[in-house]
Amino acid sequence: MLKIFKHFQKKDWVLVSFAFIFILVQVWLDLKLPDYMSEITRLVQTEGSEISDVLAQGGFMLLCAVGSLAATIITVYYAAKVAARFSNRLRALAFDKTLSFSMEELSRFSTASLITRSTNDIMQVQMLIILGLQVILKAPILAVWAILKIMGKSWQWTAATGVAVFVLLLLIMVIVFIALPKFKVIQTLTDNLNMVTRENLSGVRVVHAYNSTAFHEDKFKKANDDLTKNNLFTTRTMAILMPTITLITSGISLAIYWIGAVLINNAPISDRLTIFSDMVVFSSYAMQIIMAFMMVSITFVLLPRAAVSAKRINEVLDTEVSIKDGEETKGTTEAEIEFRNVSYKYPGSSEYVLRDISFKASKGETLAIIGSTGSGKSTLVNLIPRFMEATEGEILVDGVNVKDYKLESLRDKLGYVSQKAVMFRGSVSSNVTLGEADKKSSAENEIMKAVEIAQGKDFVEKMDQQYQAPISQGGTNLSGGQKQRLSIARAIYKMPEVYLFDDSFSALDYKTDRVLRTKLKQEIKDATSIIVAQRIGTIKDADCILVLDEGKIAGMGSHDELMQTSEVYQEIAYSQLSKEELEIG
Repeated sequence: MLKIFKHFQKKDWVLVSFAFIFILVQVWLDLKLPDYMSEITRLVQTEGSEISDVLAQGGFMLLCAVGSLAATIITVYYAAKVAARFSNRLRALAFDKTLSFSMEELSRFSTASLITRSTNDIMQVQMLIILGLQVILKAPILAVWAILKIMGKSWQWTAATGVAVFVLLLLIMVIVFIALPKFKVIQTLTDNLNMVTRENLSGVRVVHAYNSTAFHEDKFKKANDDLTKNNLFTTRTMAILMPTITLITSGISLAIYWIGAVLINNAPISDRLTIFSDMVVFSSYAMQIIMAFMMVSITFVLLPRAAVSAKRINEVLDTEVSIKDGEETKGTTEAEIEFRNVSYKYPGSSEYVLRDISFKASKGETLAIIGSTGSGKSTLVNLIPRFMEATEGEILVDGVNVKDYKLESLRDKLGYVSQKAVMFRGSVSSNVTLGEADKKSSAENEIMKAVEIAQGKDFVEKMDQQYQAPISQGGTNLSGGQKQRLSIARAIYKMPEVYLFDDSFSALDYKTDRVLRTKLKQEIKDATSIIVAQRIGTIKDADCILVLDEGKIAGMGSHDELMQTSEVYQEIAYSQLSKEELEIG
């Protein structure tokens, strides 16, 4: 828990110091009230006392109460400011860390869990800081100061107060011991509920198509019920505290006055007024002590859950990123990709996904990659921008090992179009530029040109606001082919040295596919293109075709050469096109 506070900054500690000062003021004012009350009691019981003296003491009590209120408000202000600043910093750190994760780290945490850790878990820590600065600092000061005030008044009253405090602490320890394991379970169940909700909503079309609404409702109900049961258990357990504290508070008041009555009855007449005054004061201080421990109990309600949340946040922040930044920012040649005996296997797996892959793609060339499902095509492409790290061998971009590049510099050279077209909420323009618009003086013309090359001009210009037309989250207001064309336009707009197309033409019809590739060849002839595809028609014209089979190279060459030398390529070709079509092509 304490480890997370290493992210506190100097200004945070200054604000905490201010809060601490005003807590001291607040406690001092609160503990002055019984003194004035004692004086009023003495004046009322003493013959010849002036009403003005009583009113003066009452005025001092009122000033103390107002001063305590002001000090409390200022303390809350500083506590809220510290908590808000700290949670803001934690969210930024967690988000930045998540963005630096490779696929290996991302697979360790589910998306739902990362969302929960960045929102709900940080909120738990924030709430602890807000209340903690008001309670954790105040409670021990108040308790110790009040105990010092009552020392020497009466051992009977002190003993009664000690018994009450002991019972309260014992109760808190038992409750925390019972509830703490459940708090750990609750955060995991919250992750699970988020995952089920996200999964069902993102796959709602499939759910409806297969009439599986009832199945998914049951799935959600189970996740929801599990979380609810655990929340109810911890809430009910913690709910025992308040009525018990009320009982202890009432009991200690009764005990003090009962003991006081006995002491007054047995004391000489001359001492009775003093004992009565001490009883009133002791009762007030005893209430302050009980209140201090009650505040501690409130902290114990929040502390277990916040401790679990802090641990989960630290797990994200302390995760060692497997892909490290290099120092290189430039290469020796332009637009050249080379694989030298590259192999890859997933962490913890004994089976290689790719084995001993070697090839070179030079400037202006188009290298196509084809193979059966699971042959390692996408994995190979993902190794170039270092979304994954090669297990063995070297990958060179412009003559430099990708491990030696700064990640930003490496990815600046690449225009990547993923297998699944990803759209962000915004406009057509913002999705094409993806934050790059301010880097170009003629951004609008460049956007239109990129969309035209990607064969998206027709559908974009039919939209109400054309290039400023809104795109919903995930591009749900676009078809698969439209999303794919905008993804390709995004890569073209960037004008990189190397284009990586990871099965990026699959949602296009054959005519659009052919026209788009022809346009691409004309417009990006100086760049290197690596195309992963399932269709023979998409890659026939490539300068070199790499055939993968079970992670190994099963053939490499032009279409005509592979039709003569590679059985795997021939099987793929004849499964898609007739001999006549292949000859015509």
